[in-house]
Amino acid sequence: MAVVLSVSGSPSPTSRTTRLLRHLDERLRQQGHEVTPLEVRTLPADVLLGANVRHPAITAVAELFAQADGVVIGTPVYKAAYSGLLKSLLDLLPQYALSGKTVLPLATGGSQAHVLAIDYALRPVLSSMGASHIVPGWFTLDRDIPRGTGPLVVPDATARALEEVTDRFSAALGGSVPALARTA
Repeated sequence: MAVVLSVSGSPSPTSRTTRLLRHLDERLRQQGHEVTPLEVRTLPADVLLGANVRHPAITAVAELFAQADGVVIGTPVYKAAYSGLLKSLLDLLPQYALSGKTVLPLATGGSQAHVLAIDYALRPVLSSMGASHIVPGWFTLDRDIPRGTGPLVVPDATARALEEVTDRFSAALGGSVPALARTA
């Protein structure tokens, strides 16, 4: 199956966005994909803020993007846009780092007022980076993602929507979604 890079643009070590992504990563693994998680917050801040594109951490991340068939981009929404941390990474990647990639954008936020951040803030950047296919993304309210550890349990409607967008992404990568995934 496909190689997937799952990127969390959250600055928080107890991030609900990251927790949601890792939950979806597991679904993609069950469908046969090889998933590599990346938390942008773990990259050196001075490298990101200093725009050091030649630093080994950035070249390693650029290589992860180059090797991926698909990329899941998750971000919390702050002030109606994706996180500045995610922006700092995207700015350091090659212009067409998403060329030929299928991309699934996901966002989390505290209010339905931010639901359009994917379409009006994130999608244009992903498109400008050459993404060949950006599947419809999903916005999840913070209150639907409990903090903590262990298995993630979200409200049924949220779970179904997340399964659907994840399965659509999986299918767009060229794989068939197993019957187990369709009924889960």
